[in-house]
Amino acid sequence: MINKQNLWFITLFSIIMVLSIYYLTMTDDTLSTLEVSKTNQEEQTEVVVAESDTIIALKVAGEEEMVTKIEELEQILLDDTATLEEKNTAYEELQEINKNESSKETIEKLIKDTYKLDSYISIDKNTIKVTIASKTHDAKLANNIIRSIQSLYTTDKYITVKFDN
Repeated sequence: MINKQNLWFITLFSIIMVLSIYYLTMTDDTLSTLEVSKTNQEEQTEVVVAESDTIIALKVAGEEEMVTKIEELEQILLDDTATLEEKNTAYEELQEINKNESSKETIEKLIKDTYKLDSYISIDKNTIKVTIASKTHDAKLANNIIRSIQSLYTTDKYITVKFDN
């Protein structure tokens, strides 16, 4: 049986863990860089974005969706009128969200290290959707990415790769 204090601790710890893993695994490539160039004694600041705008938008939307879902689940966990079964289901969903976030980071790192490509990963149960920021739409590359991702799992996953740009 989980009491409120333990529940709060687990919930906050899970959120902190997901966020810290996310920020620790971010590379400089995923952040915007500033380049300053001087021409004709004028100073211009140019922002260079390493990732595709679509990838960034997908990541932001995914983060917002995840935060909203976590808040809903926390409300269920803290609701005194919720049944024990509802609270257990909400807790299991929180654990699933944490597991999916960890898997997303692992897959993004694999694609970045192996193929030198920026990507957005969406995981829903046995379905993994990969959006790649690349101008080249190569079936062989997509097949290699699918095989690389599948090698991380012992069970079969439905993996799709979409190229964006």
